[in-house]
Amino acid sequence: MDLESVADELYGLRPQDFTAARDARAAEARRAGDRTLAGKIGKLRRPSLAAWASNLLVRERPEEIEPLLRVGEGLRQAHHDLDGAQLRELSRQQHLVVNALSRQARQLTAQAGHPVGEDVQREVEGILHAVLADPEAAREWAAGHLVKAFDQTVGFPAAPDGARPRPAEAPRARKEARPAQSRQQKADEERRRRLERARQDAEEAERVLEARREEAAAADRQAADAQAAVQTVERRVSELTEELASLGERRRQAETTAREAREQAHDADRLLREARRRAETTAAKVTRLGARAGGRGTTSGK
Repeated sequence: MDLESVADELYGLRPQDFTAARDARAAEARRAGDRTLAGKIGKLRRPSLAAWASNLLVRERPEEIEPLLRVGEGLRQAHHDLDGAQLRELSRQQHLVVNALSRQARQLTAQAGHPVGEDVQREVEGILHAVLADPEAAREWAAGHLVKAFDQTVGFPAAPDGARPRPAEAPRARKEARPAQSRQQKADEERRRRLERARQDAEEAERVLEARREEAAAADRQAADAQAAVQTVERRVSELTEELASLGERRRQAETTAREAREQAHDADRLLREARRRAETTAAKVTRLGARAGGRGTTSGK
């Protein structure tokens, strides 16, 4: 166990799970005898919701980190020395990318079981603007251990109409003119390459984001279908529950009726046996009386 792996684990958790997991890892390090590591782990801070959402974006969309960082590099160079038309085009792409990525971050928080609101999404947008404008912020964001939004969001200045690259300083001597011109040409070529790379990265980011939007729309449709299926099943369960309750009541009534019928049958059988005994007793008496009467008649005839 080391600090980097623990931080990777902790900053991938939901904010409400962070503190308990951090304390557990610090206790584990203390039990292992590494009190220094335990102290460092204990100092790790729980991320804000916006920082957590940004960390999720880094973890769940790693393929978009490097293109975004290159777009930021190109934008910083463009704002330094390109003309207004180019700046406006890159700025337009910048806002499209930031808006799309912030929406993705919000969707990821919902998938992680802790959805956030529009205010947090706006904080994520501020983080991403800072990432594009400030290389230090970009490095911190790309590590996936962000604790809070940056203290001051760094923005790009608006591109002035008719802005042009800064002219190269005039050479002091004729013999320096050609080397200076060559250096300027190389610098211009490098800037053009950076601009083209930034444009390509921005276009690729837009294509990826469009694919993500389509995936999100498909996921929303699937979720809606699943929710409809759940509602159908719930209604059927409710119907079956009511039917089962009705059948249970009918069963109880049938059991009561059967019990009463058994009791009536038992009583009828008892009465039948008693009637038979009375009939047999009566028949026996009749027989005895008949026999006696027959005996007396014979004696009288003699």
